[in-house]
Amino acid sequence: QVQLVESGGGLVQPGGSLRLSCTASGSIFSIYQMGWYRQLPGKQRELVAAMSSLGSTNYADSVKGRFTISMDHAKNTVYLQMNSLKPEETAVYYCNMQMGKMDIWGQGTQVTVSS
Repeated sequence: QVQLVESGGGLVQPGGSLRLSCTASGSIFSIYQMGWYRQLPGKQRELVAAMSSLGSTNYADSVKGRFTISMDHAKNTVYLQMNSLKPEETAVYYCNMQMGKMDIWGQGTQVTVSS
């Protein structure tokens, strides 16, 4: 069974930066995708960024140029560096792992962008 543990959320001022981390534990295949989604209050969960174990990346248009996803394969960890954060990006951020037929979610971490 695979579990995801997230960290790095918190309160940041507009224009500030945060880095989220998500570590997978358990039986990990060699090919998988890990990524970050966010859910704003009253809205559906949306993709922020994702990265495959082979190196390909996918970003939401709204975060291109400001957010960077990266992966440490040895640690089964994915990071999301978020720069120039905006108040409207206040949300719960969820880590996701897609591996074979499995679609695994973390518990979520709150990111609040406010002065």
